[in-house]
Amino acid sequence: MICVMALRVGIVGASGYAGAELLRILAAHPDLEVVIATAGTQAGTPVTDLYPSLAGAYPTLMLEPLETGALEGLDVVFLALPHGESQRLVPELLDRVGHLVDLGADFRLPAATYERWYGEPHAAPELLDRFAFGLPELFRDRLGPGRSVAAPGCYPTAAALTLAPLLATHLAEPIGIVVNAASGVSGRGRALSAPSLFAEANETVSAYALLTHRHTGEIEHALGEVHGSPVSVLFTPHLVPITRGLLATCYARPANPGLTSAGLLDTYRDFYADEPFVTVLDDPPTTKATLGSNSAQLTVRYDDRTGTILALGALDNLVKGAAGQAVQAANLVLGLPETTALPVLGIMP
Repeated sequence: MICVMALRVGIVGASGYAGAELLRILAAHPDLEVVIATAGTQAGTPVTDLYPSLAGAYPTLMLEPLETGALEGLDVVFLALPHGESQRLVPELLDRVGHLVDLGADFRLPAATYERWYGEPHAAPELLDRFAFGLPELFRDRLGPGRSVAAPGCYPTAAALTLAPLLATHLAEPIGIVVNAASGVSGRGRALSAPSLFAEANETVSAYALLTHRHTGEIEHALGEVHGSPVSVLFTPHLVPITRGLLATCYARPANPGLTSAGLLDTYRDFYADEPFVTVLDDPPTTKATLGSNSAQLTVRYDDRTGTILALGALDNLVKGAAGQAVQAANLVLGLPETTALPVLGIMP
């Protein structure tokens, strides 16, 4: 019998929600084994103290302080860090591990676009070309062997998947696009903040970062790559009182006459026909249907009365919007089956 050793994995920033979701998903991965998980202020804490749900898979795993030397030689290192931190760590780490998969924003955008939306120059612009934008359904051909990955954020993932069929086929104008998206409180992360407190977030819906949300640049960048020319988007995020889940409601102007809802649904089904994690529905998607899965559910309509295309997309912000998508991209760059260890079906009720 031939014994195939699992590839060795590290998670930097494992104490946050995305890091914990990585641990949950990777516990079921037959080819990847987590050998080190780091944290900042939580270093020295057993993982199970923070996330008792992981006890069956990681009964003795301790969160360790970040030491780049301890990561050297690993096959894959996932970076689940706040924006700005990865670009200071990557120059030291990139050539010392097999692949990096960054869940943060640091390597998703061209340097000038990053500076515009994040308000500071990029610290390692010379390394941007070594990262592929990790949205497999739209950019799978970029996720080849030898690449490291910049996994997109949850809002850009939902918006890009929801609008891509329209822009790839030039059925919609690349200007005047509106994206209104609502996300659960887990999208704000585990750090203590007033808007995340139960008393603040419960029984209310609030818009935030009006006209300035950083993910606007990422949505425009992804859709511009799909369309082949610049795209402009008015994006408004909303916080809703659910733990996890994201629903994007998108509006676009038709580029050609004669659109129908039935025709648009056919276009979407053709576009995503071979995608294991995207389902096109007749009915409006719900966040509950994608809970815990790496799937996105979409639908689309054409409104004759206003001459507007309406498209909706739902996903789990911590899975397809973060950790699950990162594992999906890692599977591709490692030459593994893309769907390995990733749940396709949501949890209901």
